[in-house]
Amino acid sequence: MANNLIPVNERSLTPDQVVALDARRRRGQLCLTICFQAFILFLLVLLWAGQDATYSPGWHRPMVFWDSILFFTSAITGLIGLQLRRGSQEFISY
Repeated sequence: MANNLIPVNERSLTPDQVVALDARRRRGQLCLTICFQAFILFLLVLLWAGQDATYSPGWHRPMVFWDSILFFTSAITGLIGLQLRRGSQEFISY
């Protein structure tokens, strides 16, 4: 009897294709881990970025720039991680 938890297009893969699929999903999990870590740092740096945006003169607001870099890093790696992890119904823990 076929395993109904496996998507239909993955039921007839060769062993090499399964290895490539697992590697893709592990890269996706790595991207999601980087996403969550960057998001936590984004939230912490947000405290200093608000103060920096309020009190810094002119265009010299380094914490705002770092915070925006962390936010975009989190968003981009999150989207890449979700795309690479598609089709996986299990939580992979390292």
